[in-house]
Amino acid sequence: MLSSSAAAASPLEGRSCTKDSVLVRSLCTGTPGVRLGVGIGFPMHSQPKPSTSLSTVVIPCRKNPVSPLPALAPNDSVWKEDLLVHGLTETVVGVLGGGQLGRMLCQAASQMAIKVIVLDPQKNCPASSLAYDHMVGSFNDSATVQEFARRCGVLTVEIEHVDVATLEMLEKEGIVCHPNASTIQVIQDKYIQKVYFSKHGIPLPDFMQIDNLDEAKRAGNLFGYPLMVKSKRLAYDGRGNAVVKSEKEISSAVTALGGYAQGLYVEKWAPFVKELAVIVARGRDDSILCYPVVETIHKENICHIVKAPANVPWKISKLATDVAYKAVSSLEGAGVYAVELFLTRDGQILLNEVAPRPHNSGHHTIESCLTSQYEQHLRAVVGLPLGDPSMKTPAAIMYNILGEDEGEAGFDLAHKQIGRALKIPGSTIHWYDKPDIRKQRKMGHITIVGPTMSIVETRLNALLNEEESLDCVASGAPQVGIIMGSDSDLPVMKDAAKILNMFGVPNEVRIVSAHRTPELLFSYAMTARERGVQVIIAGAGGAAHLPGMVASLTPVPVIGVPVRASALDGLDSLLSIVQMPRGVPVATVAINNATNAGLLAVRMLGIGNPDLQARVAQYQEDTKNDVLVKAEKLEKVGWQAYLNA
Repeated sequence: MLSSSAAAASPLEGRSCTKDSVLVRSLCTGTPGVRLGVGIGFPMHSQPKPSTSLSTVVIPCRKNPVSPLPALAPNDSVWKEDLLVHGLTETVVGVLGGGQLGRMLCQAASQMAIKVIVLDPQKNCPASSLAYDHMVGSFNDSATVQEFARRCGVLTVEIEHVDVATLEMLEKEGIVCHPNASTIQVIQDKYIQKVYFSKHGIPLPDFMQIDNLDEAKRAGNLFGYPLMVKSKRLAYDGRGNAVVKSEKEISSAVTALGGYAQGLYVEKWAPFVKELAVIVARGRDDSILCYPVVETIHKENICHIVKAPANVPWKISKLATDVAYKAVSSLEGAGVYAVELFLTRDGQILLNEVAPRPHNSGHHTIESCLTSQYEQHLRAVVGLPLGDPSMKTPAAIMYNILGEDEGEAGFDLAHKQIGRALKIPGSTIHWYDKPDIRKQRKMGHITIVGPTMSIVETRLNALLNEEESLDCVASGAPQVGIIMGSDSDLPVMKDAAKILNMFGVPNEVRIVSAHRTPELLFSYAMTARERGVQVIIAGAGGAAHLPGMVASLTPVPVIGVPVRASALDGLDSLLSIVQMPRGVPVATVAINNATNAGLLAVRMLGIGNPDLQARVAQYQEDTKNDVLVKAEKLEKVGWQAYLNA
């Protein structure tokens, strides 16, 4: 027997509701950087939900705002006329599954007042408290899925292990499913998935099906060891995979995976140096957008940490994006897809697998991107324009909160970690509100954003190391590095530091000699960007090699300050700095003018900092006023009195 919790109380309760009062606000935008939000809305769970039977669904209607209506098909005229909409679309989104992904879909939907209903067998599943309606039942039971689908304008999934035959039948009846049933069918069976992508020219590790021990041994002889043995179906979060290091281990691995009858295949070991992932969004108009490439770090075959963006060369990032784009282009249906990839030692990108839904590798997008993967999925399946997937913060890390123990002990450990996370700058906690905890179960995640990956990693390490003080992560990393070849340059270079301090720009002052400490110069230049340094001011006299050498080693902009030496009055330094070869740009200022170097650095930083840019404008205004005051005084008292004052 199935049950269904009722929809939220109608926002029209207590009002008269006639056909003339029906109002549909349907908004959409394709403008890059524009966030979608709705200012008009009502609390969805502010009033107790009346009970309702399986065959009914409560929706706002003109006839009786609190009486249940019969379940309606999306094409029924009453559905079109009577549903009062305050969001961006009149389409009700039905999600098969109510886990943490469904929960975060509901959170994104609330920003746009899109109604999301979920089907999940758990009465208190993570999405239940946030969904517009939760139908309790199995998403693998055909009758239940059919009943649920008829309440939706579009059907989607947060887990791919659903009844494909039922989805195919629903599509024939006119129910819109995204992604399409054909795509779910390909993705469900990982062996079929491999065959499919191989036919579409997607680079993959070598693989073959195994039905008995002889075939498994033949695969070992062909591919070598170690060897991956994988289940064709129901393999995720560390389940369904086994590493075989020698022929002797084949039988035990097969047994652990449930035997050959379960459906197994083997995959040649990919000698990867990093695991990458790309979230790809596909609209109902077949438009496709890719999120920045991320690095995923796994622990016991479960995603543990995601770093965005991945620290890989641009050409590798481009190659990964191209492979992900091509893979999703070959599939059918709108939505968000996660494409998991291997980066091999020789620079190849190999596809590991694809998920036809929001994914763990995209959790960070909630805080780090202009459009989260969850908002993007909703936009895609209902037919709104896709949003801008660009990152709005330079660096982000997502850390999965996994159960470390059972029961209350597990909850206590997780909550201690959350308590530390609340003190970390740039951190956001997502707790999935699961009723039970067990080891390695995903209970929540923490996203940390910051100006550089190095700074974000420092914050994560402070979070994970309980013995480390959190005070160190609160201090700002230097944005500008002031370097010089000798302490004899300090009387000049101190003026740059004074300017930066006046504008509140964190900075560091170091002695780094191009000739006497070349190793230190190399180390400083190579690590500057990852430490958060955004501009380097390099003072040098005589041969003045320091600015150019540093500029050749870092993508961070370098400003050279010619320092007046005993010979040639600093002209040699100036000429040396401005004669850098093509491809090694160094900005410069007047001889001994470290003040202007500091001001130029502030202006560079102000491009991405409106407050700093406003302070620069105020500095210019104050300078102008100082000159006007002096001019007025000179005119008033005359030059002799002015000089004698």
